[in-house]
Amino acid sequence: MSSTTLQLAKELIRRPSITPRDEGCQTLMIDWLKALNFDIEKMDFHDTENFWALRGDAQPVFIFAGHTDVVPPGPLEKWKFDPFTPTEHEGYLYGRGAADMKGSLAAMLIATQRFVTQHPDHKGSIGFLITSDEEGPFINGTIKVVEELIRRKQAIDYAIVGEPSSKTKLGDIIKNGRRGSLTGWLTLHGIQGHVAYPHLAKNPFHEAIFALAEIAHKTWDEGNEHFPPTSFQFTNINVGTGAGNIIPGEARFEFNFRYSTEQTAEGLKQQINDILNQHELDFDLDWKLNGEPFITEKGKLIESCIEAIRHYQNIEACAETSGGTSDGRFIAKTGAQVVELGPVNATIHKVDECVNIEELEKLSLIYERILKNTLL
Repeated sequence: MSSTTLQLAKELIRRPSITPRDEGCQTLMIDWLKALNFDIEKMDFHDTENFWALRGDAQPVFIFAGHTDVVPPGPLEKWKFDPFTPTEHEGYLYGRGAADMKGSLAAMLIATQRFVTQHPDHKGSIGFLITSDEEGPFINGTIKVVEELIRRKQAIDYAIVGEPSSKTKLGDIIKNGRRGSLTGWLTLHGIQGHVAYPHLAKNPFHEAIFALAEIAHKTWDEGNEHFPPTSFQFTNINVGTGAGNIIPGEARFEFNFRYSTEQTAEGLKQQINDILNQHELDFDLDWKLNGEPFITEKGKLIESCIEAIRHYQNIEACAETSGGTSDGRFIAKTGAQVVELGPVNATIHKVDECVNIEELEKLSLIYERILKNTLL
């Protein structure tokens, strides 16, 4: 049965599901789940394919969550093997999505198949929440499905998100939370003019330079036991027309906060506005909240993950909140305990993305043992 995980991962990789396209990945998964007596509900929104699958109607409700979409492969000539022709080479499976996260999806399905076959009368319920819009704008995927599940009062107790959480060895790191992400677009207004007549112009960059320095060097908080300190970075700056003799009339800045539970999005917005107003600047400011911070405290799910990893990998997993955002932030709104657990992330989004085949097989066994730890 172990080789089934590898073969299923290959079938998924063969489908060039560049976000938000699914290219039949979900149909393949749904066919597997129907054979295990899951009730399937397609929940597509606009250009995004999603499905919600559930087996059982009792609590606790344990779900696997993930995405079928992948990032573009980039220049094909730089790949050792074609990114959508899954290839085994020296113990690794190569292909776009091998680690992020079609390998995890295959491991989830095979783990569930083994568990349900061996324990058809398990307690609680098993679910799958799958989207084709995680690598893209993430506006029509998991967030929309979760909103509908919350509206229905659908309980979710435990959720494993198959993101590639591991650092150097499968299971060395699990993610039990993520920082919040808040993006801002700042436009500073001045008066355009000739550089030889500065008294007739108003350079918005000159006007704002002390405010920008204050923002860039501000200590927002010291973090806490779960999160590092909140960070701020300017990511894009656009000042000037390209001509060397024109004082710009506008300056545009994009920036991003990665923030801990010591902050709120509204609080950060207010602090930025206060600084800009204190410096008497003429500005417009737009915001996008990409995700709020969440944390899963040590409990049944984390303990189950750590035990399963210890059993198969003989290591003690470390729970961290580092890295970017994931769809776990949306699932956490249901009140579920959420953990991200997946392959080593060293090659994700890179040329020659790959996953260790032996570790892929072990990941399926780890998922199966977590099911046993929570539903038996």
